[in-house]
Amino acid sequence: MNRKSQITVLSWNFERNGAGIAAKRLRAHELLASLNPHLVLRQEMWGADTNGNEIMYELEDVLGLRGWLGPRACTAVFADPRKFQPLREWPQTGPMWVLPPTAMTLRFTPAGSRSMPIAVASYHLNYASPTTRLAEAEWLTVWADKTWTTADGETVRMPALLAGDNNSYPSPGVEGDVALPELKAIADRPHRLHRSFVGPGGRRVMDTRPDEALRTAGLEDVARHWANTRDGSAKALSRTVNGCETHGPDSRIDRIYATSDLLGTVVGVDVIEVPEADSDHHVVRLTLDADILSDVLNHQLELAVA
Repeated sequence: MNRKSQITVLSWNFERNGAGIAAKRLRAHELLASLNPHLVLRQEMWGADTNGNEIMYELEDVLGLRGWLGPRACTAVFADPRKFQPLREWPQTGPMWVLPPTAMTLRFTPAGSRSMPIAVASYHLNYASPTTRLAEAEWLTVWADKTWTTADGETVRMPALLAGDNNSYPSPGVEGDVALPELKAIADRPHRLHRSFVGPGGRRVMDTRPDEALRTAGLEDVARHWANTRDGSAKALSRTVNGCETHGPDSRIDRIYATSDLLGTVVGVDVIEVPEADSDHHVVRLTLDADILSDVLNHQLELAVA
């Protein structure tokens, strides 16, 4: 497929936004830019709002994308202005967030000025509390329920694309997926609590509830979807965080979710590993077929006015 007919979406929790080290931050975003992204969904944007958003503007320049920084500089969305037109920001994202998401309504401009927009969000679920994390995931599902009023006055539900650090595991059941750790394999006792909850019978089990909540609401894990398709690959299910002695084995806690109407546009999902000296998370890449995406967004509109 011609790269011009593809849309590249990247999601990355870049550790502490480089911890104030400008050269490290520049190197990280030059890596992202080298992947020619059209959408970048970032987490841990610490400090990007200081000095009048100085770092945020720096990252826009490196990426060659327009950016929107979420509340308290926790997350951000960057978009190629040649491909995506902002229609709305959603600064109020619910009451439960420790690290608030950045949520947008974007129009895919190649689909035309009357095409259906997409709800897009970059999120970071809570690290320490499984209870809070589940509530945050439940609030995320509102982005699968956002509507748009067409020029003809019809109201229709928008497709949604969400990505971020889930700090919890995908539900098992797909061949090739990273296995759930055993609780006793996590040497760090506080981390055992952070990544588990008390299940039936009082037994503590590994936390997959955010994934289950999102999928129940119709938001599918695109890596899981792609691995199950005829042309897909189990490489989509690669680790996004390396294992370590204290925090347990490799895990796939960084994921991209999409509503079912977008799944037919997926033509690739993979993970770009980065050195641990640069970040404790790897980059998740989603590739979409731009022509099919345009067709889907216009078909949504046709259904709305039919």
